[in-house]
Amino acid sequence: MKGFWLALISVTFLFVPSLRAQPPSTSRQEQQPSTSPASTSVQSQTVTAYTLPPDLYRKARNLSKIHFRMELLGFVYGLIVLWAILHFRIAPKYRDLAARFSVKRFFQSIVFAPLLLLTIALLTLPLDIYGEWVEKQYGISIQSWPSWSWDWIKAEIIGLIIGTILIWLLYNVIRRSPTRWWFYFWLISLPIGVFLFFIGPWVVDPMFHKFEPLQQKDPELTASLEQMMQRAGENIPPERMFWMGAGEKTTDLNAYVTGIGASKRIVVWDTTIAKMNTQQIVFVAGHETGHYVLEHIPKGLALFAVMFLVFFYLGYRSIGWVLRRWGTGWAVHDVSDWASLPALFLLLSIFSFVANPVASGFSRYFEHQADQYGLEVTHGLTPDSGQVAAQSFQILGEVGLSDPAPSRLQVFLFYDHPSIPDRIRFCLTYDPWLNGGHGEFVK
Repeated sequence: MKGFWLALISVTFLFVPSLRAQPPSTSRQEQQPSTSPASTSVQSQTVTAYTLPPDLYRKARNLSKIHFRMELLGFVYGLIVLWAILHFRIAPKYRDLAARFSVKRFFQSIVFAPLLLLTIALLTLPLDIYGEWVEKQYGISIQSWPSWSWDWIKAEIIGLIIGTILIWLLYNVIRRSPTRWWFYFWLISLPIGVFLFFIGPWVVDPMFHKFEPLQQKDPELTASLEQMMQRAGENIPPERMFWMGAGEKTTDLNAYVTGIGASKRIVVWDTTIAKMNTQQIVFVAGHETGHYVLEHIPKGLALFAVMFLVFFYLGYRSIGWVLRRWGTGWAVHDVSDWASLPALFLLLSIFSFVANPVASGFSRYFEHQADQYGLEVTHGLTPDSGQVAAQSFQILGEVGLSDPAPSRLQVFLFYDHPSIPDRIRFCLTYDPWLNGGHGEFVK
């Protein structure tokens, strides 16, 4: 856990990628279709509920418990890291170094911010390594450690650049408006978030993955996706449908719609093509298309914008008291001092963790609506679309080792998608067309 600040940077990507209850891995490699015996059998078998063979059941349950503990440990460990930075006066040392480097605030920020962010990243690196080790032990990640390390470095470089800009802006605003900085900085952060979401598919994604035109890789799938898009009323032509290499780094599956405006596109992982048939992939893409048609992205961004406004206000109201109480011992002068940043991080991290069940609940609701949309948009295009959707989730669950019986507490606290068993049950029972009716979203 690297604190609420990185959540601000990454919030624009919350509704991109996954149909699963856990976040996906990412990767790169070309595979041939239908190489997995388990997925091949699911492609043709009738699914009545989410089931796993005994060995996979045990692995899925154990992995779920590990993920739950890691979520809680990550939060606590992140707070300890921030407390240690404050207690041992690391931030003031960086502040003093930045002040000696230049009297100009901008040049101070390009010394202080990267040093602090990199310190946090290195101190939390053991958790990142452990998380990757667990994924390898359970066969989800197959990425080599040198490749993983290079991806980590690239991600940190991106985070350092964006974080430095945001920190410079934040403390400029604090110095100019000591009582309204929380509101003005919130206003500044909104267009930055939208801009990051817009350029992500063009600038960020290619740094980590290999993309090729889907039409060259799978013309039949491209034609089926185009037909589904036409029915959905979305303008994503074949030129903006992409195959993404994934098999060098993960066994996981994914297909998603990302970007806005000119950067909007469909992306299908090679691992998904290898383990799902065309109809199942079309449902997965239909689900993701639902996020756009149902305006989940602007709704989600609006929700998080409101939450951020509340968090920043609470941070403003509490940071003064915190610094009066402990600031002298931490060698932090006031909130306009660069060295106050770890204290602000700590407060915002706590607020974010407390509010996470609310954010996760809204996300689960949006994901459920997207499931419903995927069923409706593929109804008539795909014979027995409910069964096809259930098969898709069964494959996703098997490959990703999704928990067949997650605890209510774990779902409440951390699941941003409904559980796989719940999603399969819904797919098998949703049938508004039975008595001559029609869907709610697709008439």
